[in-house]
Amino acid sequence: MAQESPKNSAAEIPVTSNGEVDDSHEHGFNRDLKRSLPSGLGLSETQITSHGFDSTKEGIIDAGAFQGSSAPPLPSVMSPSRVAASRLAQQGNDLIVPAGGQRTQTKSGPVILADEIKNPAMEKLELVRKWSLNTYKCTRQIISEKLGRGSRTVDLELEAQIDILRDNKKKYENILKLAQTLSTQLFQMVHTQRQLGDAFADLSLKSLELHEEFGYNADTQKLLAKNGETLLGAINFFIASVNTLVNKTIEDTLMTVKQYESARIEYDAYRTDLEELNLGPRDANTLPKIEQSQHLFQAHKEKYDKMRNDVSIKLKFLEENKVKVLHNQLVLFHNAIAAYFAGNQKQLEQTLKQFHIKLKTPGVDAPSWLEEQ
Repeated sequence: MAQESPKNSAAEIPVTSNGEVDDSHEHGFNRDLKRSLPSGLGLSETQITSHGFDSTKEGIIDAGAFQGSSAPPLPSVMSPSRVAASRLAQQGNDLIVPAGGQRTQTKSGPVILADEIKNPAMEKLELVRKWSLNTYKCTRQIISEKLGRGSRTVDLELEAQIDILRDNKKKYENILKLAQTLSTQLFQMVHTQRQLGDAFADLSLKSLELHEEFGYNADTQKLLAKNGETLLGAINFFIASVNTLVNKTIEDTLMTVKQYESARIEYDAYRTDLEELNLGPRDANTLPKIEQSQHLFQAHKEKYDKMRNDVSIKLKFLEENKVKVLHNQLVLFHNAIAAYFAGNQKQLEQTLKQFHIKLKTPGVDAPSWLEEQ
């Protein structure tokens, strides 16, 4: 009695009456095939060997008769359908087998290089490190200069102009302070004269026998108060112009001078550092430090030259502006004082018109919105 050949689950392929492969069992075949394949193995390298099969082929499963049987071998060849092959091929496209045999799976998507990733915390730490190093070098340079051990870069012409500017600022501040004191005292005198004129006018109405005498004094005090108000307007205009010159224009120039001095200290600090490195030995360890120090020195030298040029330009324009402003203000101050003490009311009023000064009537506020309507 002939022995029946054992059947393999992968070899049991149902066919239709026309001899075609039944596609209804295609999904079951794919599931069994995926279970039998190792994870990460593509279709192009799939080789399935079953007990009793004579050979292995890619994408073909040969089912032969059981060895030892007296019956002739019955080859059964199965070719998976095109749909299943395409699905397995798509799965295999995502698998890469390196030369070493280790299987790795790649995923599609944007590629990010690790070198390009920037950490904000590391950037801040680097900024703090650079700031600390720069502060240390500048502090060392300042201490060395005060102790007389370090050298400093000096522009004699520019330094002389800066010293003159600072000295002039102190003198202008003193003039400004004295002018403000004069304005305060003149205001108090004008206020007293106005009150005195009102008192004389009141007595001229109540004292019939001294009516004319009180009236003359009342008119004189009121005229002096009026001229004093005009002079006060001129002095306040002088104070405002000088204050703008001293506390804004000159102060802005001195701020640029401070930036220039800071740039000079940094330049000298890195110059000293470069000189110390050049005096030392030159080997593979010190050459990169010398190149980096040379680069930093050149950068600070350019900054120092730029700030020196800016200070020179600002000093030039400041001198021109100062002469123009002070010329007009000194002429105003002189003419107003001279006309006031000469009793020339017309000349005093003409001086204010010449410099476009408008006086504010004392004791009169701006009209309200109801009065304007």
